[in-house]
Amino acid sequence: MSGIPADRCKIPQAFWRTLESFGLPAAAVLRQARLPATLHLNPQSFVSTQQYFAIFKALEELSSDPGFGIKLVQNTDTAVHPPSTMAAFHARDFRDGIARLARFKRLCTPEQLHLVEEDAVVTITGEWLYATEPEPSIAVDITFAFLLELGRRGTGQNLTPARVELTRPDSGTAAHATYFGCPIRYGAPRDALVLRSSDLDRPFPGHNPELLDILTPALASALGEIQALGSVREQVKLVLKRDLASGRPELSSIAYDLGVSERTLQRRMTEEGTTFRELLLEARQELGRQLLFDPCADIDEVACLLGYQDTSSFYRAFRDWEGVTPSRWRELHVGRRNSPPDGSALH
Repeated sequence: MSGIPADRCKIPQAFWRTLESFGLPAAAVLRQARLPATLHLNPQSFVSTQQYFAIFKALEELSSDPGFGIKLVQNTDTAVHPPSTMAAFHARDFRDGIARLARFKRLCTPEQLHLVEEDAVVTITGEWLYATEPEPSIAVDITFAFLLELGRRGTGQNLTPARVELTRPDSGTAAHATYFGCPIRYGAPRDALVLRSSDLDRPFPGHNPELLDILTPALASALGEIQALGSVREQVKLVLKRDLASGRPELSSIAYDLGVSERTLQRRMTEEGTTFRELLLEARQELGRQLLFDPCADIDEVACLLGYQDTSSFYRAFRDWEGVTPSRWRELHVGRRNSPPDGSALH
C-alpha cells in the first residue's frame, strides 16, 4: 500500500448549491470546464486534479470577479458542509479545528496543507500532489477564506491574519484587503496564509464533544457518555477514540477533556496498572476493528480516523496487531452475521 492518495477529488454538493445561489448553474460551469454537464448529479463522482482545476478556471472566466472565491465561502452555510468538515467548527479551539480540516482534506482531494509555526506565527501552504500547473487563484482564495471563516465563526471574533501572500499580480481591487483585513503581498513566490499563533489557541465557545461523536464517521454507535464509564481506563480510551482523527492526542488534552489535572490523571492510570501509551494503543486497536467491521468504511478513511499520516503506516501497525492486513481482516470477519469478535466492540 502506498501512502500517496489517489488522484481523485470529490466536490461536495454544497459547492454546487452555493454556485446556484449566485446564478451560476452547475451544468453551465461544467460545460465551460469541458466536462460532462451532468457530473454534479452524482454525489459519488470524482474528478482528477486537472479536471478540478478546470472547474475553478471556468468559474474565474464566468464570474470575472477577483473576490468571487471569498464570496462563495462567506455565503456557504456551515450546516450544509459534509460531517467531516462541519466537525471542525465544533473543535476545541482554532488550532484543533485546522488540524481536523487538514487531516480530513486528504480524504476529498490529493492536496496537503502544510503548517509551519515559528516566530509567533503559523504559515499555511497547500501542495497538490498531482498538479502540473499552478492552482487557480479562486481555489486558493476559497481555501484561505474557509480557514479564516473557521476561526471567525468558531471563536465568534473577527480574526485577521498577520498577512496573506499571493503569487498572482494585484487585481487592483480591494476585495482581498477588505476581507482579510491584513497586508496582502502580491507577486509572492508562494500562496500562503499567515496566522498568529495566539489566535490559533483561542477556544471555540461552541465546542461540542457530543456532537463531534456524531459527526465523526462511524463513531456515533461507538461512543457513549464518559460519565457512564466506571474506570479511568475506559474513560481515557473513550476520549482517545474521539480525538484520534485530529492527530496524536496528548495526555494534557485528554486530562483537559476529563476535567482533571495531568498529574491526577497520570496517578489514576498508575493506580489501575496502565500507562497512557498502552491505552493509546488499545484505543487504536479497538477503534480500528470497529471501523473495519463497517463494510462501507474506506481503508484510507479508517487510517485517517485512527490518526495515521498515511495508509501504509496503518497497514504496518495493523499487521503487528492482528497478523493480517486490514483488508484480509475485513474479509475474515465482515461476512459473519454475528457481532464483532471479542475485544473489537466499543463500550
